[in-house]
Amino acid sequence: MVVGGGQAAASTILKLRALGDERPIVLFTNEKLAPYQRPNLSKKYLRGELEISDLLVRPLEWYPAHGVELQLNRTIEAIDRTAQEVRLSDGSTQSYSNLMLATGGEPRRLPAAIGGDLAGVYTLRDVADADRLAPLFTAGKRLVIIGGGYIGLEAAAVGAQLGLDVTLIEMAERILQRVAAKETSDYFRDLHQRHAVRILENMQLIRMTGDGGKVSKVEISTGESLPADFVIVGAGISPRTALAEAAGLEVDGGILVDAAGRTSDPSILAAGDCATFDWNGTRIRLESVQNATDQGEAAAATLAGQESNYRPVPWFWSDQYDVKLQIAGLNRDYRESVIRPGTREQAMSVWYYRADQLLAVDAMNDARSFMTAKRLLQKGISPSQELVRDPQSDLKALLQT
Repeated sequence: MVVGGGQAAASTILKLRALGDERPIVLFTNEKLAPYQRPNLSKKYLRGELEISDLLVRPLEWYPAHGVELQLNRTIEAIDRTAQEVRLSDGSTQSYSNLMLATGGEPRRLPAAIGGDLAGVYTLRDVADADRLAPLFTAGKRLVIIGGGYIGLEAAAVGAQLGLDVTLIEMAERILQRVAAKETSDYFRDLHQRHAVRILENMQLIRMTGDGGKVSKVEISTGESLPADFVIVGAGISPRTALAEAAGLEVDGGILVDAAGRTSDPSILAAGDCATFDWNGTRIRLESVQNATDQGEAAAATLAGQESNYRPVPWFWSDQYDVKLQIAGLNRDYRESVIRPGTREQAMSVWYYRADQLLAVDAMNDARSFMTAKRLLQKGISPSQELVRDPQSDLKALLQT
């Protein structure tokens, strides 16, 4: 049994079938769709360039043809680990031999006390959110975005491209401060400002107000009141762990899993945004398609009796305007960041180091640097910072040693 409708759920099922496991599978999701890909919700889907069918991991007919029973719009309310069964919202129960939790994450919302419950205040996490937002993205509308992470910046890019008046508010000193070096923040601030997005950093949101229960103004710490036809809150996500917690599974910032994907109950596994695992001696939770895919596949291997340790080299991406950002590795606890100039317009990369150890790379319109960095990280090779700074140096040659 699989719970969830995202990439981790789909990857688990696909890998099980690829490994020759023919046991019947039931997938429960509280959404109206079969498993679908979420990254383009804030990009091409929001711009109207993709249909829902383009988002599906597999066509609807694939599932019954491969022994997978889809239970759409169904919510599981409780897990009885002793009886090995789940209880659904309609009171019915269904048994399992193994249970896969791919419950994902819940977007953080703003408190009602500052207007978070007003109509016209949205989050962007699933296809229902995108469907509600898409009709509002019309030229001349005034959009205020709360949060300067990747979701907020991607939504800002779509808004600017479609002719909206976009203002983005970031509480921290700079956009992307939690996830990127100053050089990357500077790059994307400049990119958005060239597309007429107003970015307000180190800015506190005071409250959102409106007449008739609908947002119309956003008050900020300078005393300014920003007019708003609608607001998007991009304040990150919280892992959906309530089901696991109520069942008595170990949870610490996510559902705790081992390298094989098992929770504290060996008959229950977890993967994706909801799961936390050991990475180089520290517990982490990764919010990325790469992690959802690879961790889901690792869990499937465990279910199929082909257990292996999940040891990721994380990678991520973001599309904004005509810029593709590709990230390899994790920059946690970096001490230095080094710029490597690109060979074409708007191309550059930022390389993260702790002493002499390469940790991660942000590559903007520089697929060559991204691919080279990813392979270097996989092989545990750290080029010198001097070599990285020199755009004429051949970093790929290090891979031949």
